[in-house]
Amino acid sequence: MTNIGTLSPEEKSELLSILKSRFEKNRNRHPDLTWETVLERFQVNEKALWSVQQMEETGGEPDVVQDPTLPGKVVFCDCSAESPKGRRSICYDRAALDSRKEFKPASSAVEMATEMGIELLTEGQYRHLQTLGKFDTKTSSWISTPDNIRKLGGAVFCDRRYETVFLYHNGAESYYAARGFRGRLIV
Repeated sequence: MTNIGTLSPEEKSELLSILKSRFEKNRNRHPDLTWETVLERFQVNEKALWSVQQMEETGGEPDVVQDPTLPGKVVFCDCSAESPKGRRSICYDRAALDSRKEFKPASSAVEMATEMGIELLTEGQYRHLQTLGKFDTKTSSWISTPDNIRKLGGAVFCDRRYETVFLYHNGAESYYAARGFRGRLIV
């Protein structure tokens, strides 16, 4: 990695090659978009490419996911089969991290997402992703928690078990080796 927010020409070329291959292999995720449209968006917003690189480096396997609520937009989402490996064993947010007296995780989902320039998926976005494949069948992913739940010390996460998507709750300070987070970026 060169500088925060930029990629070297070699990094850019390698990332675009990976993304194009994934885009072509998973047309069901974005049936109405072309690769040329994706490239045009990156030309207008090159910093977005850095954020997508962060998604890739942490194991998210980002791909374009057509969002029915955002027609014509290019939305990158973590499409790894399980919660991204480089983003696991973290609590929900900074307040949760600060509340732990011992055995603190390295970071939190909200902080990592912010540093990467992406946002956590909402419950609706997570459920939409699950219509495009089977994700988190062995892991779970923190999702954006409504303020009323977070104010009471909780946070929510989702996974897929028994061919069903489940929404659960936990204390925001909890963390597990099999729980990370999924994010997205609108380019």
